[in-house]
Amino acid sequence: MAYADHSQSSSRTISIVIVAIIHAVLGYAFVTGLGMKYVKKAAEQLNVIDVKEEPPPPDEEPPPPPPEKQVEPPPVVAPPPIVQTPVVAPPIQTVRTPPPVFNPVPVAAPPPPPAPVVSKAAGAKGNPASWVSSDDYPASALRAEAEGTSAITWEINEQGRVENCRVTSSSGNADLDEAACKAMTRRGRYTPAVDQNGSPIRSSQSRRIVWRLPQ
Repeated sequence: MAYADHSQSSSRTISIVIVAIIHAVLGYAFVTGLGMKYVKKAAEQLNVIDVKEEPPPPDEEPPPPPPEKQVEPPPVVAPPPIVQTPVVAPPIQTVRTPPPVFNPVPVAAPPPPPAPVVSKAAGAKGNPASWVSSDDYPASALRAEAEGTSAITWEINEQGRVENCRVTSSSGNADLDEAACKAMTRRGRYTPAVDQNGSPIRSSQSRRIVWRLPQ
């Protein structure tokens, strides 16, 4: 057993020495640039698997560009027809010429016919004092105990009747003034006045009537 152990240690030492030598040779081969065949042979002896470097994959060619799409030109559109609006002439405005201003020349009015000349005055038929009496005293004036003097004037027409009686001066009581004209118009009768030709004409007369309360 001692011999066997000695033999194993001797062979191990030898193997170590051989490996060291191989490593030294390999290192020298790398340094001195020996050919790869010596390295490969040494590697085969050491059961070193030579790994072949795979060549890099070839560069992929870029994909071809997509085919260009043909853009169809836009359809030709005819321009819209030009619409011409007829120009309407403005309406003709007729300006009326104002008629000439006529300034009439004032014509002098014919002079009024001369007033008829009274040849004979109107004459009363009866007593004029009796035409207005205390019997004509208005009841309202009696209650108010009104008194006064009414001055009246009236016209005598061509038939001798009394017309257009009016008060020229009031008695202070309207009922007394009205009663005076009413009585004179109702009772007064005349022979109409005549002109120089003897034709009846209109005339006028006046009178003052005194109103006193009956006793």
